[in-house]
Amino acid sequence: MFKSKTKSTAFFLSLILGFFSFLNSNAQTNEENSIEISTKPFLDGTNHWYHIADETNIVNPVPNQPVYEESDYTKIADNIIYFQRDNGGWPKNYDMKAILTPEQIKAVISSKSVLHTTFDNSTTYTHIYYLAQVYTATKIKKYKTACLKGIDFIINAQFANGGWPQYYPLEKGYSRHITFNDGAYMGIMNMLKKVITDDPNFAFLDPKTKEKVAIAYQKGIDCILNSQIKDQGKLTAWCQQHDEVTLLPAWARKFEPPSICNGESAQIVLFLMDIDNPNEKTINAIQSAVKWFSDSKIYNTRIETFKAPEFESKYKTVTDDRRVVTDSTAPPIWTRYYELNTEKPLFCDRNSEYLYSLAEVSRERRAGYAWYTYAPEKVLEKYHEWQRKWAPNDDVLKS
Repeated sequence: MFKSKTKSTAFFLSLILGFFSFLNSNAQTNEENSIEISTKPFLDGTNHWYHIADETNIVNPVPNQPVYEESDYTKIADNIIYFQRDNGGWPKNYDMKAILTPEQIKAVISSKSVLHTTFDNSTTYTHIYYLAQVYTATKIKKYKTACLKGIDFIINAQFANGGWPQYYPLEKGYSRHITFNDGAYMGIMNMLKKVITDDPNFAFLDPKTKEKVAIAYQKGIDCILNSQIKDQGKLTAWCQQHDEVTLLPAWARKFEPPSICNGESAQIVLFLMDIDNPNEKTINAIQSAVKWFSDSKIYNTRIETFKAPEFESKYKTVTDDRRVVTDSTAPPIWTRYYELNTEKPLFCDRNSEYLYSLAEVSRERRAGYAWYTYAPEKVLEKYHEWQRKWAPNDDVLKS
């Protein structure tokens, strides 16, 4: 009788313990499911995959390609590992949230030895940070391994002068140039900055890796400062791409000439402004660029997009057009390019001809490219706060 009661008590105790174990396990599962790691950094590549046909793609989307939820971060991270190449980098323009078919997975994995890897369209540095976040959340080793491999890729891709090309290993053409265009360079720098400022998602990095990152980061800053364009005897801003040897402004695509480029330059200056205790060279670079932004403002100008007769160009169907409108109420605006030596607003076409008004650009390029920007305004809005903190006796906008 005593033994029977003991067995009964033990049985009910085991049920109770099992129930609480289930609740705890379920709570942990719910907690994991509640974590969402943003895939917004991949949107540029995602949009290209779905909306721009490219015969060089490893795989193309199937009709109504299903996608993972944002909370399915391990599955998304597994996709990222599928696409990671043997050299540690990634190809561009794929959806990391796509639920790949077995055939797609096989094709992607079979391409791992192809070393056509890039920083273009927010590629590689975004993948690395995503993997770091997933490893921090899960402690699953494969995500750490892939993340470290990606960091090594960035360090290996860096030129001795501190810059980064658009593609690595180096390829022919303008992709060899140091590339500020589309946020490639600054995307790398902002990712490296997370490491040296002790972002908790990189807490797992060993001291040796952190030291390598710190060296690469400082070299990156040095290259930024050394490539700032000196025009008409004064420092101005930066080009979209700089020669990887001379650091001079360089051509990219046929309509992207060597010039002073205000959009990319604004990103650079905002980055430099966030440096604590900037040295004299950094302060001078920021103030020179701020003065350039102020002097190159264009007033009373608004860009208007309007519907126009549809036509088929070699590149796409064109359905609209753009024009410059005089508007005394318009905020200051800047052109994307300013000509070297003259500092006049500059435009270009697919034949590389220099033009000096938007109206002269062919309609396909006029409507299909961002020829004007408001980006420098963000720098000017931030300048006085920065100046009072780091250069209180030298306000270039008052000189």
